[in-house]
Amino acid sequence: MVLETFNGIVLRARDYGESHQIVHIFSEQRGKFAFMARGSKKPKSRFRAVTEPFTEGQFICFVGSGLPNLSQGDILNSHRILSTDLMKSCYGAYWFELIDRLLTENESHPGFYRFLSQMLTRLEQEENHEILTRIFELRIMDVAGYRPVFHQCANCQAKSSPYHFSAALGGFLCANCLKLDPRAMPISQAVERILPLLQTVQVKRLGKIQVKKETEKQLQETIDAFMTEHIGMEFKAKKMIEQLKD
Repeated sequence: MVLETFNGIVLRARDYGESHQIVHIFSEQRGKFAFMARGSKKPKSRFRAVTEPFTEGQFICFVGSGLPNLSQGDILNSHRILSTDLMKSCYGAYWFELIDRLLTENESHPGFYRFLSQMLTRLEQEENHEILTRIFELRIMDVAGYRPVFHQCANCQAKSSPYHFSAALGGFLCANCLKLDPRAMPISQAVERILPLLQTVQVKRLGKIQVKKETEKQLQETIDAFMTEHIGMEFKAKKMIEQLKD
């Protein structure tokens, strides 16, 4: 066995026996992976706080042929607000579900790790959780190999507005190509303008988010249609968000 050090964000932890946990993290160095935290369920365990979901920490593990064992953990950012605010917690849980379902174990994505860290901090501060979630959905789909075409026609590459959106063809359709998909969705000029920005925006440069409710709704419908067509998964936390919004 060798000692390895990882910076990571705790996605979830599941009980193992009476006092242990298997902790799933997204790390800067190794991407998504899991380790054993022995005794972490005990009230006085030194691992108890650092293995809480949303916690960003530095983890030192014994790594061998089996499941790594946690030797030491230090909190870098607890993201405590996400654990105490129910709505923010649900959005964060949905983001983590996307990571869990779309990304492969032990596949490094250091750029996405930094993005995730910045987005969790922004989620703590920002009240418009929906736009942040659209940004997150687009970024993780890009990392996972799904990238809707929002800068030109997905069929003929024409840069001629106005567009419709075709989930089946994976992006915008110009007027000349609209006949290829009778189910293509009409989109507003605002949505047409905002979608490419959300796909490429840098979190550090993201200003105050102000979007009309009807625009926000159509952004969600557009990305939902793409995800249903190309990913086809259901997410428990997303259903919870909809229930809380009602």
